[in-house]
Amino acid sequence: MSIDVPGIATASESATSTTEGARSHARAQEGTVVHTAPTVPASRAESLPDGVTGDDVLWSDRIPGGGYAHRVLAAGTCVRLTDLDGDACASLVLFNADAPWERLNVADTVKIQWQVYADEGYLLLSDQARVLATIVGDDSQRHDLIYGASSRARNEERYGDGQIQGPSPAGRELLAVAAAKNGLGRRDLPPTASLFQGVRIDGEGHPQWTGSAGAGASVTLRTELPVVMLVANAAHPLDPRDEYTCSPIEILGWRERTTTPDDPQWSATPEGRRAYENTVDYRMSRGIA
Repeated sequence: MSIDVPGIATASESATSTTEGARSHARAQEGTVVHTAPTVPASRAESLPDGVTGDDVLWSDRIPGGGYAHRVLAAGTCVRLTDLDGDACASLVLFNADAPWERLNVADTVKIQWQVYADEGYLLLSDQARVLATIVGDDSQRHDLIYGASSRARNEERYGDGQIQGPSPAGRELLAVAAAKNGLGRRDLPPTASLFQGVRIDGEGHPQWTGSAGAGASVTLRTELPVVMLVANAAHPLDPRDEYTCSPIEILGWRERTTTPDDPQWSATPEGRRAYENTVDYRMSRGIA
């Protein structure tokens, strides 16, 4: 029989109760598979898109339901987010990495493009009329630019808890932690774009939650400026299911290029063309390739 005495390590604790034991335990974890942490180095990532090699890969990650991720990315980076099991909801925020007071402006994104429903070719715009990122691939087509990420108060009311450590973390709480790790605060967080869980507005102006497109759907973004990307994976605020439901997201980022006048997105609309021209003008003045 073992007796636990306060201040005295038990047998189960003894392996890590000394510096040497803790170091041995930590080093023994190397090489084990951790599905909630980035692949480091990212070049080890598997299932790459055609034409992309390991040397091109900059970011390989997996966000569990109720988790978050963040990364500073160069202009001309492609990021593919994949809804692995069909129940993910990616709340996305973008900041200009060189001037983070410039950030995703969902209202301007919708207004300038005369379109509230995001799809392939859609531009994610800042409040400076510049393109932070372009959606260059989308086989989900289930997104929402109206209702944003869930709040702690809303999740507490619906599920009984909204803290990041709890069973039903709120999207805004997760984004606040991701923002803090990039020197940003709650006041810096704008309304988000939500990917993989769709909302449509009916003829009477009522929201209709359309859910996901199913397992394996993906969205690919191309950054047009150096950006800080924050992603929270939390149940959509309009999800009608009684249980907090959110499945993993896979992230893969690779080195590519920015949009040019030869790309169809550039000249699709006069508003989009001007936004790209503003973006190129900014990059040139800052000496950004």
